[in-house]
Amino acid sequence: MAPRATWKGYLKLSLVSCPVRLYPATSSSDRVRFNQLHKDTHNRINIKPVDPELGLVERSDLVRGYEYEDKKYVIIDDADLEAVQIESNHTMNIEAFVDADEVDTIWQDAPYYLAPDGAMAEETFIVLREALKDAKKLAIARLVLSSRERVVTIGALDKGMFVQTLRNPTEVRATSAYFDSIPDEKPDAEMLGLAEALIAQKTTKFDPGDYPDRYEQALMAMIKEKLKGHKPIVAAAPERGNVVNLMDALKASLSQTKPPAKSRAKAKPAAGGEAEEPAPKPKRAAAGTRSPRATKAKATS
Repeated sequence: MAPRATWKGYLKLSLVSCPVRLYPATSSSDRVRFNQLHKDTHNRINIKPVDPELGLVERSDLVRGYEYEDKKYVIIDDADLEAVQIESNHTMNIEAFVDADEVDTIWQDAPYYLAPDGAMAEETFIVLREALKDAKKLAIARLVLSSRERVVTIGALDKGMFVQTLRNPTEVRATSAYFDSIPDEKPDAEMLGLAEALIAQKTTKFDPGDYPDRYEQALMAMIKEKLKGHKPIVAAAPERGNVVNLMDALKASLSQTKPPAKSRAKAKPAAGGEAEEPAPKPKRAAAGTRSPRATKAKATS
């Protein structure tokens, strides 16, 4: 079954345009979900609309209302919404191009995939996609989603394009309320060198598959045990180390080397074979000694 498009319209650059379809790039349908049940009957509870004067009402009797004063509303119907037509209802008109690193992560909201709408649109779509790829730019455009105009970025991705809605400036909080009280001072050079060595030691290539949702897995394991009639196994919280001195903690962290997540994933058994034995962990440095990396970090600080 073909995926259902969230939005259909035109991608336009100056006088060039092509019909496109927009699809959500993420899904939460496979997540563990809980239903609300009555504690005695275990029947699923239905949420029904209630009017404070009339009691239960039918959903077909509900209308949209905008509160312009306290408890005073103007009624908005479908015809009113249809009358609000702007270009971005049906057209993503590219207004500008920017470098990808200029769009800070905090502005990025929901991701979507963009594909041509029909064979006749493919040639134009491919030209625009390749132009974006060669220029290494993101396009800035706007479109209306869920009765709201959103600013979006458009970039090349695989054989299609990637659309990211951006948050409105009014939605992003200023950092001053959270960061102004943090001292603006340089850290100890030796400790900074140790921290940088620790970062280098744990650096790897990012693969989302190396970071499964462990809470989701634990939830499913508990549910399966409950279905078997067993009591769920209570996992003990990890012990917290008693860190007294930051310098000692950094040195100890360097001496307790662990491979990055991607390296650990490679220890899984290959098809038809046995798992490779994990490499032995390096022994913890004795008190008063330094690991070679820590010594090197100190020498370069």
